[in-house]
Amino acid sequence: MSRTAEFVTLSDTAARAVAGPSSRHAALIEDAFDVLVETPGGGISLTGDVRGRASAKRVVEALALRAERGLEVAEADVRVAIGQARTGRGSPPGALPSGRRGPVSPRTPAQARYLDTLAKCDLVFGLGPAGTGKTFLAVAAGVGALLRGDVERLIVSRPAVEAGERLGFLPGDLTEKVDPYMAPVWEALTDILGVDQFRRRREKGEIELAPIAFMRGRTLSHAYVIVDEAQNCSRMQMRMVLTRLGEGAKMVVTGDPSQIDLPHPRDSGLAHAVSLLEGEKGIGVARFGPEDVVRHPLVERIVRAYEADGRRPDPGS
Repeated sequence: MSRTAEFVTLSDTAARAVAGPSSRHAALIEDAFDVLVETPGGGISLTGDVRGRASAKRVVEALALRAERGLEVAEADVRVAIGQARTGRGSPPGALPSGRRGPVSPRTPAQARYLDTLAKCDLVFGLGPAGTGKTFLAVAAGVGALLRGDVERLIVSRPAVEAGERLGFLPGDLTEKVDPYMAPVWEALTDILGVDQFRRRREKGEIELAPIAFMRGRTLSHAYVIVDEAQNCSRMQMRMVLTRLGEGAKMVVTGDPSQIDLPHPRDSGLAHAVSLLEGEKGIGVARFGPEDVVRHPLVERIVRAYEADGRRPDPGS
């Protein structure tokens, strides 16, 4: 069979990312599709049969797109791209799935910036009032990553403040104990995946819903981790969960700093973590305001009224 060359024009940055350190990424692509990968300058040269070149080109283009967006191209990313090229499945990096009401898409400028930050950073803090889409969009991004094969698991965790993180006294197995505290996330997942697919993936261990306490001692590798209602995490809990990140993992931490349910609000670890980490490489912070509320129109007015009341001096002081 004829083996000819095809040149894919790329920036020097993208070409280096695709080739990888000491050409390790190039070697993976060569082995996967029986092609020769070279970097003569100005792009990538692929030599092989028609089918091998076409598959290798899809991998090169997917990795180059990731590099051009400022994201790291690791060996795990190369293997995911190879798997997608072999099966012919997958969607563009960062693409969101469709829910029961149609494709998931941003509805405010802040939501659009949030999604862009989710695509670019490995750790993202989403801060703002209820109803701004922080959790739903994080879940949609996590589901998209799971369906594309970018990650192996989607893990969603919330602090079970009402139960003091001690769930043993509740009846039933772990799922029955946890589900009441995970209801908003459960609803978002079923809206996007449908009830049957959500249950199948949960039973297979691809989707895990768990209180913060169940994160201790674990390393979360090749996973998309969402920490919801994080304003109710203590500083110790926040440090613990942030340090669970392992190879090939991403984490989104969402919360409303004005809705702290802890006995001592100053113990909340969310604002503390943001103050320590904002500006660090690979970490993004997205903020929402009342104008980003996408629930009933009254919710925006309610949020604004309470914010205004919070700024008034206490008459008893």
